[in-house]
Amino acid sequence: MAELRSEIQAFYAGFGQPELLRQAFEAAVLVVPLVEDDRVPTSPVGGIDWIPAFTSVEEYARYMVARGVSEEREYRYHTLQGALLTGYAAARTEPTGVSVDCVGAAPVAFPPRPAAETTAAEVEA
Repeated sequence: MAELRSEIQAFYAGFGQPELLRQAFEAAVLVVPLVEDDRVPTSPVGGIDWIPAFTSVEEYARYMVARGVSEEREYRYHTLQGALLTGYAAARTEPTGVSVDCVGAAPVAFPPRPAAETTAAEVEA
């Protein structure tokens, strides 16, 4: 996770390298919300479905509070590697990206990759 946070900081400082950021994301283990039937939720924005993912449980909690939910309630989540999220997003029929820490101090979005950039391993994951 430290590598992903470092690459995000580099991106915000203006000297990030997109491929290193993507690699750090795919190697990171992220907190991903689960909805009632154990599915990973998506939210449509701008014609793209976005999977919310977080660098910590605290970032996930910040997201839930921003959505107006009770701080006292327990919210389910799973930890998944970024590469698995990329593969899941690529396998969906709708264009799907991953949004990391979307209400945090340093949000970053990984938009859908063109089919030519998606490897067979990502789709099989």
